[in-house]
Amino acid sequence: MKFLVLIYNEPELLNALPSTEFDTTMRGCFDKADRLKKDGKLLESRMLQAPSTAKSIRVRNGRRTTHDGPFAETKEVLGGFNLIEAENMEEALRIAEEFPWSETGCVEVRPLEDIDAVRRRVKAMPEAAVR
Repeated sequence: MKFLVLIYNEPELLNALPSTEFDTTMRGCFDKADRLKKDGKLLESRMLQAPSTAKSIRVRNGRRTTHDGPFAETKEVLGGFNLIEAENMEEALRIAEEFPWSETGCVEVRPLEDIDAVRRRVKAMPEAAVR
């Protein structure tokens, strides 16, 4: 079963970390990611650029509006994600709690839908047929 581990950071707390502490924490994250990849548990891992680089769009009544930055005013911002493979939510939570970013924000674990099952349910064309 696949889970998305979303890493939210509180910029004020993150920016308050001394650079040596941040670097040590990041090295620990890379070491953990390397171990998880080797074990077949980590499928993808990415950091996001700063929220100031983001654009949000909404389409209402056929009209698109675009806004700079994240779509909501929050104290914590999405900083990155990890796509993992785990037997169940408990294992996913065990994997996620090893990431240190819960100390400067929040780590959210969310199961992924089986998109092929959704395609079948809504009678959409199989992905391979679209290519």
